[in-house]
Amino acid sequence: MKMIVIAQRGWVFVGDVTRTESEVVIENAAVVRRWGTTAGLGQLAETGPTSDTRLDPCPTVRIHPLAIVATMDCKPWPL
Repeated sequence: MKMIVIAQRGWVFVGDVTRTESEVVIENAAVVRRWGTTAGLGQLAETGPTSDTRLDPCPTVRIHPLAIVATMDCKPWPL
């Protein structure tokens, strides 16, 4: 499922998320460098990137579950 993942130290990722007991895996991932929205991160999750959004594609991301601050389900949108 495509999700926005907010991790410790201010990292914000988006991608296809799967979870195990030992890690959260984000495939087809990007770092959200700039939301580019007028209504916050929720707008990005609901409607996808705007012309002002900055997504930096990256390889698969693996994060320990305790390093996750929050997650947000996304409606489908291409990276």
